[in-house]
Amino acid sequence: MSAVLGRGLTLPSFSLCRKRALTAAVVAAACCAANAHADPASVDHPDVQVTATRLASPVDLLPASVTVISGADLRARGANDLRSALALVAGVDAPPGGDAGPASSVPSLWGLHEFDAFLLVVDGIPWGGAFNPALPILDLHDVERIEVMKGAAPVMYGATSFVGIIQVIRYAAGASTDEARFAVRSQSGGAFDVATALPAVGAFKQSIVLGFDRNRLSGRAQATDRGHLLYRGATPFAGGTGTVDFEYTAQTQMPTSPVVRTDAGLETLTPLDANLNPSDAGIVEHRTRLTLGYSHPLAIGEWDTRVSYTRSTVHDIRGFVRPELAIGDDGNNADGFNQIRTIDDAYFDSFVAIPLARSVDWTTGVDWLYGRGLQQSYNFAYVAALDGSAIPPPSDSRHVDEVNGLRNTRNFGGVYTQLNWAPTEAVTVLAGLRLNHTEEQQYSSHIDTIDSTASFAGADSRTATRLSGSAGVTVRLWGSSAAGADGRFFVDYRNTFKPAAIDFGPDVNVPILTPEQADGFEAGLRGHALQGRLEWEVAAFSLDFANLVVNTVDALGNRILANAGTERFKGIETELRWHLSTDVLVNGAFSYHDARFGQTQEAEEGVVVQLQGHQLDMSPHVTGSAGLLYTPESGLQGSVQVAYIGRRFLDRLNAIPVGGYETVDASLGYRFDHYTFSLTARNLTDKRVPVSGSEFGDESFYLLPARQIDAAFAVRLH
Repeated sequence: MSAVLGRGLTLPSFSLCRKRALTAAVVAAACCAANAHADPASVDHPDVQVTATRLASPVDLLPASVTVISGADLRARGANDLRSALALVAGVDAPPGGDAGPASSVPSLWGLHEFDAFLLVVDGIPWGGAFNPALPILDLHDVERIEVMKGAAPVMYGATSFVGIIQVIRYAAGASTDEARFAVRSQSGGAFDVATALPAVGAFKQSIVLGFDRNRLSGRAQATDRGHLLYRGATPFAGGTGTVDFEYTAQTQMPTSPVVRTDAGLETLTPLDANLNPSDAGIVEHRTRLTLGYSHPLAIGEWDTRVSYTRSTVHDIRGFVRPELAIGDDGNNADGFNQIRTIDDAYFDSFVAIPLARSVDWTTGVDWLYGRGLQQSYNFAYVAALDGSAIPPPSDSRHVDEVNGLRNTRNFGGVYTQLNWAPTEAVTVLAGLRLNHTEEQQYSSHIDTIDSTASFAGADSRTATRLSGSAGVTVRLWGSSAAGADGRFFVDYRNTFKPAAIDFGPDVNVPILTPEQADGFEAGLRGHALQGRLEWEVAAFSLDFANLVVNTVDALGNRILANAGTERFKGIETELRWHLSTDVLVNGAFSYHDARFGQTQEAEEGVVVQLQGHQLDMSPHVTGSAGLLYTPESGLQGSVQVAYIGRRFLDRLNAIPVGGYETVDASLGYRFDHYTFSLTARNLTDKRVPVSGSEFGDESFYLLPARQIDAAFAVRLH
């Protein structure tokens, strides 16, 4: 649709021709789909969610914007990463990569493009615990559904979010896709995974997911190797049901290098996909999780308890070219680190759900989230040949200039309560309150091997106790769900806070930053038409954010984390899902976001800059997507989805714009009774545009990965 964005070039904003092309693509897809299968029968869509209420409740009755993506749709589209999985959700983008490595992503919701502003939940457990979302080890195999809830989550989880929750729900013990899959990739590499229900032992149900994945990207040794095991068991116990999950992931990432920003865009001195890391660079992670759960029906309701413990060990070696690019006074042009870190997190949650009356359900509980992060980073400088003519030296051959240490311990405890009240058949009220108590201790140290007088150590602690909560109402304005034609209005208010994030980078920060906090409103209309085959939603939001944590530079040129004053997020989002038949689904989404700094001052190399009124960097005004999915029970099947990300700025002063871009993903396959052959293409047009800024590499940006095509063969096991 638009030309490929060259490095250092700027494209115009979303032009009229692009709008017409996107509209034509949607219309053409709808016409083709209608001709493929013109079944006028109504389609039943009993979409339910658990993210906002813990217990299953219809999305239609929820005073919040929630999108549910079925696992069947994900597999039909060949969506095995967050970008392709969430491409059809209004206002959501999750480009791969970022500082956490090529296996990770940096999701954007409501116009905030930050690694940690959202909450990642997997099977009801905050994934990443008290620190950052554990995106690099997220595996989307054997997924039953994904729920995306926009806005804050101030009540139900110990770790909160500001702009949304992404919850991945996998099949329970004894249930599974029962499929084995083999794949090979155009960039070399491949994958094998199997998900199946194991034979029951009496009343004990069990299932297993086992996978190996080798993904090779462009350039020198840019890749991901992952092995993953998930075992799930469930059995009747003491009048209820006990569950056990054991999960282990071993992963090695060969990191990519971000591209340095210049006053005109991105530098062009280094070749595309240049790898300027030390020759022994890699992110090696081992993550083990054990979760125990117990649910018990009560005479007056239901009681549910779970406890989870996770340990992650990471050995991280990487390097980043300095923004000046030229050799400095020390004879080097890049800085690297050899880092070892260990993260322990534990989560406990216990709640009861009680129907107080015919029209009132009450959920109340207590939770506790614990996190401990230990880190030791050995920092060094080296020379990277910008033209890629020579491989940089290994980290162990360089002099260690400084050793930075960090120990952070966090305890987040809370008591929460939430009422779901339906005073009439047309009105639903959802309101909740949470009392939070947080404690955090941090010890930081810096050993300077060049100038010992610059060494220091320090400790800090912070405790906070405060309320957060939400309240909303949904009103049916016309029709009924049973008739397949209805319309509902919803509005809600949410207030929340959370302790400041830690990026576990190579630099040192002694003080604990001020907690981030937000107040948000959301209002919208949703409904059904055409005997329930057409689902639609339009929602507007406003979010006031305070103390957003950003990465900046102090007067000495050191990278530091700092609170960034205030921000205001406003926008409107719309989604459309049209079941043309039982086999054909058309999706469309469009969003307009306006994310701007409020009273915000930032120090850039010792110079104070006022950012008020400036658009947040890497936050586009316009995003949109369209998709077509054709999934008959047998025979030919396929999908295509187009996503557009609008014009953004690479800097907070809005002096360096970069044009919008489109991505195209597609799949084509043939299904027999027990076998499926498929081809899946991601980033089919091979756009190589900046998608995420680096917090470790100063003024540097990661590019969208190159086109990749997978050829896969899947076998149904039962």
